[in-house]
Amino acid sequence: MSDIAIRIEGLSKMYRIGALHQRHNTLRDALVAGLRTLPKRFRRAGRDADGAADNTIWALRDVSFEVQRGEVVGIIGRNGAGKSTLLKILSRITEPTEGRALVYGRVASLLEVGVGFHPELTGRENIYLNGAILGMKRMEINRRFDEIVAFAVIEKFLDTPVKRYSSGMYVRLAFAVAAHLEPEILLVDEVLAVGDAQFQKKCLGKMSHVAREGRTVLFVSHNMVAAEGLCDRVILLDEGKIVQDGRPDQVISTYLGKSVSTLTDRVWNDVTTAPGNDVVRIHRARVRCEDGSGSEPITVRTPIAIEFEYWNLEPGAYLNLSLNVFNEQGIVVFNTVPTNEQIWHRRPFPVGLFRSVCHVHGDLLNNGMHRVRLLVVKNQGIVVYRFEDVLVFDVLDDAELRGDWHGTWPGAVRPDLKWSTEYIDRDIPRATTTD
Repeated sequence: MSDIAIRIEGLSKMYRIGALHQRHNTLRDALVAGLRTLPKRFRRAGRDADGAADNTIWALRDVSFEVQRGEVVGIIGRNGAGKSTLLKILSRITEPTEGRALVYGRVASLLEVGVGFHPELTGRENIYLNGAILGMKRMEINRRFDEIVAFAVIEKFLDTPVKRYSSGMYVRLAFAVAAHLEPEILLVDEVLAVGDAQFQKKCLGKMSHVAREGRTVLFVSHNMVAAEGLCDRVILLDEGKIVQDGRPDQVISTYLGKSVSTLTDRVWNDVTTAPGNDVVRIHRARVRCEDGSGSEPITVRTPIAIEFEYWNLEPGAYLNLSLNVFNEQGIVVFNTVPTNEQIWHRRPFPVGLFRSVCHVHGDLLNNGMHRVRLLVVKNQGIVVYRFEDVLVFDVLDDAELRGDWHGTWPGAVRPDLKWSTEYIDRDIPRATTTD
């Protein structure tokens, strides 16, 4: 048997921006419409080949690599780098525009919450359905069934239709099925971040166990600590191309170095194309000094404001923003939600533009690059929109605060805590000896 689990050869994927799918009532209508647009398609294909078309985007461009059996490979890169597109092609969710992706073995994918589940079926029925899709016999599924249910912690809801599950229950069951039904190749996207910290730790432990069993894992993550600790090798994607492929520490260092450019003020004026969905669209995201200055650098002592303007598109929606702030190592420095907001918390939002501001006091963050993940939460618990790296900002050191210390200041945070010292007694007891 070949030692190759995945072989990618010249893989490219093009998407057409704003393309609409025209509906045809009959086969004849579709054929006539196709013939009429054939010359236009040839001309457009020529422009695409020259890279001149303005309404297309290459999510992947001439990507080639191989993954050995039993290898754990991390895929990292900024939003839009092509990571999820690559996994969708490997999962046969979408087809490549050019090149080919060969997978040798049974694949289980965890790309989006609940993908592959039938909403009308119960948790129990979906476990068997997913096992059948993976080509497993009922006896094999029975052997792992109790372990799946225990891992997902859904015993009470096992015979409830999954359409009634929360997003957390969905992802727990989805990961449990994908990891326990003995796939030869496991594809995992950043969807694990939907779960709480304890569940994420549990999933990472399970993936490590899967890898030790000699199965292949392809892991997309923004968590650099998890990628470095779990993976044998890391591939860095940028604008659909492989930038580096090698040892995790080296590739992650390159990624962090390439990401030095900051994103401190971003504006999307067109509500139809702004980031978001049918519930919410982002108009502006920025981080600034608390005093309103945009030109002064942010230091470890600077109070800052993290500000978002967003259009609520659903009348009567109960919305909250949740912010995860990460340091350079991908560690969550803090998470915050507006539970102490006095005006709109737990009140229905009318349709319109809102502004929410998170105030972060000085003497909290350590120096270095920081990234902000935005989660828009509906009804106190349902994540309706997620934006990775919506803001990226640098926190500079303060020479006066450091004093005589010139080494690395450890820790995810760097609070200026109050200390006190007092003189208790001038007498120092002498050592005593015993016979």
